[in-house]
Amino acid sequence: MKRKLCLMAAITLSLTGAIKAQGIMGGHVTGNVQLDAQMSREDTVIGAENVPEKLLMNARADILYTNGDFSAGLRFEMYQNPLLGFDAQYKGQGVANYFVAYNGKQLSVTAGNFYEQFGSGMILRTYEDRYLGLDNSLLGLNVHFRPFEGVTLKALAGKQRIYWNYGAGLVRGVDGEVNLNSLISSIADSKLRLTLGAGFVSKYEEDENIPSPDNPEFRLNLPLNVGAGAVRMDVSYGHWSLQAEYARKGQDPSIMNNYIYRPGEALMINTTWSQRGFSANLQAKHVDNMSFKSVRSQSGEMLYINYIPAITKQHTYAFLSMYPYATQVTGENGLQADVMYKFQKGTLLGGKYGTDIHINSAVITALDTIRTGGVGTEGYTAKWFALGELYYGDVSVEVAKKLSKSVKLTTTYAYQVFNPVVEGHAPDLYHNHVVVADLSWKVNKKHSLRFEAEWMGSDSYYNAKDEHHTDRRAGDWIMGLVEWNIGSHFFVSASDQYAYNDGIGNYYNLSVGYTQGATRLQLGYGKQREGLLCIGGVCRQVPASNGLTFSLTTSF
Repeated sequence: MKRKLCLMAAITLSLTGAIKAQGIMGGHVTGNVQLDAQMSREDTVIGAENVPEKLLMNARADILYTNGDFSAGLRFEMYQNPLLGFDAQYKGQGVANYFVAYNGKQLSVTAGNFYEQFGSGMILRTYEDRYLGLDNSLLGLNVHFRPFEGVTLKALAGKQRIYWNYGAGLVRGVDGEVNLNSLISSIADSKLRLTLGAGFVSKYEEDENIPSPDNPEFRLNLPLNVGAGAVRMDVSYGHWSLQAEYARKGQDPSIMNNYIYRPGEALMINTTWSQRGFSANLQAKHVDNMSFKSVRSQSGEMLYINYIPAITKQHTYAFLSMYPYATQVTGENGLQADVMYKFQKGTLLGGKYGTDIHINSAVITALDTIRTGGVGTEGYTAKWFALGELYYGDVSVEVAKKLSKSVKLTTTYAYQVFNPVVEGHAPDLYHNHVVVADLSWKVNKKHSLRFEAEWMGSDSYYNAKDEHHTDRRAGDWIMGLVEWNIGSHFFVSASDQYAYNDGIGNYYNLSVGYTQGATRLQLGYGKQREGLLCIGGVCRQVPASNGLTFSLTTSF
């Protein structure tokens, strides 16, 4: 803590000196501020519990000073007390992120908190998502070296943030990437584009006493150093492109895999064909025991060193995203296909303005495993791409068409199969049909309206007396939304989600907002359904609430 305060003092003094000496000449200060507040009251119907504190608040301010190739920044955060759904360990306030950096043509150096990613992130990705309450930034040193055009080398070391502290594990990594077209002048203009990369990450964690369950007098022989490596390529030619990455991790017994000693591995392949008016994409994924954390005893979403991207479509409509899929880092197989086509203007299906159609389908399954033991063993065996139980499947068809110069209609149909075992519940299969209609109308230069209607039919049901059927997302639902934008400053929206069959709850919301330049204010009142909030395959549980919300964002 003393080192943190000393570094903060040094940053503050250097910024103050630079500003006084130059009057911001040759450099400038930028930043942004965000404040979110919430009031909630008890509502036994939707499951909103009584909140002792009447006002909950999350706030942050990011300040960045830049002067040529040099920069320094800090982030002040305040959780007094944290909003519902955020871990209580965030309670408090203080400087949570700080750094100084040099960014030259060949060399870049960052000291302090930083975020980094190797390839797609399967062996290393540190990032922050304020809406999920996640921040696994590294506190340490990050160096990028570009000795030649098209070549980038990275080296880093540090410890990961966990709430207001840092995990005990030490993370170290190196990565290299070569763009052959930039490196070799003779193929600089070739239609064939090729980039190759490789990385290695190691974590060190001190030993601890974990007794063997078979004989408590013996303890597990834990690896103090765990390494993970990956190779990747990105190749394209004309309309085609292909990205592939393979990662492998050494023995890493942890609470996430029940302290087994099976090595981990993962493969991701993404191929795309695109031309004007048409694109097709196919993704495949295999993940086996790839939970990689800097502290072996840490459960939940904190202290992940790596990130396994989701390959399911990230839906934005309410009912399409009611049952989001969270990546299963302990093991899964996945396949996704995505096709977009535009019927041109003047054709039978294109009409006067053209028609866009988007078809997407994904299937995610468990590994097909054979159990060979428990704690202290390799745990199981699994064949590559052999399919286990179904985790998630969906197919969606979206059609977007302008009906006139001022009116556009988007309609979507989706069929989803969801297994709640991925959320830690009893295995089952929910089958959902979802229909969405989204109509936007630009009334005139100052006013626009948007209408949204959704319906979901599901074979899931709610029963408070049955512990396997207490999910308040269950049942058949209808929803309506109206949004009115008034000029460039004001907006008003009203919506209602109602479980009319085999479900429970009526979730209405009213919001008003004002925007002026870089400042945006929003005030809302209504009910929030209990469920999961997911971004990119990473999720956090959101409890039910009933009350007021307020949000302020601004930048300078």
